[in-house]
Amino acid sequence: MGHLKASNLVTARERLRDQVAHALRAALISGELRPGHVYSAPTLAEDFGISATPVREAMLDLAREGLVEPLRNKGFRVTEVNEHDLDQYTEIRTLIEVPMVGRITRTASQADLEALRPIAEEIVRAAHDHDLTGYLEADRRFHLSLLALSGNDRLVETVGDLRKRSRLYGLTALDRRGELIPSAEEHLELVDLMLSGDDEAAQQCMTRHLGHVRSLWAKGEAPSHS
Repeated sequence: MGHLKASNLVTARERLRDQVAHALRAALISGELRPGHVYSAPTLAEDFGISATPVREAMLDLAREGLVEPLRNKGFRVTEVNEHDLDQYTEIRTLIEVPMVGRITRTASQADLEALRPIAEEIVRAAHDHDLTGYLEADRRFHLSLLALSGNDRLVETVGDLRKRSRLYGLTALDRRGELIPSAEEHLELVDLMLSGDDEAAQQCMTRHLGHVRSLWAKGEAPSHS
């Protein structure tokens, strides 16, 4: 699997576990590790070309995030997210992020809002470059950096957890069809609306964006997970 190459890892021992966890998350999101399938730490370790211990530790980190579940003497099963789960995650994010965008538009400084633009541009660039890992990382940083302007650390943690649990499946297929680019460009639109001080329009944009993301989830849940 492309994300599970030892070349993607730094050699420093103290960072190995985190690097493995990062690569596994990327493989989960891209669909290389498939929902409902069971993977053993020794088998994955062979793909990495390392011992099973850091892989097992990384998988336990993912289990704490709800991305996989441990199976005694078998390995780890990739958790499946059904339509009902996705609807609930979207509802919670909408209840949190939409009004918060309005509040931040009214209270944040122009400099703080403008600082979001380079991240939004990074998202668009990654979508055009078919850089899925870069796309997802920049998207995560944008949304959590935006919410951090509220000053509520617990809120940021909550949304971060929701994002992990409602990850995109089959992102490669969406990328091939060019369906990530419109969603990416909505981040720039949101920044412009917030800078203009139009809190109502910014909230409408965030509502539309979360609905757009939800539709991508639905498409990513295709049975083939291609």
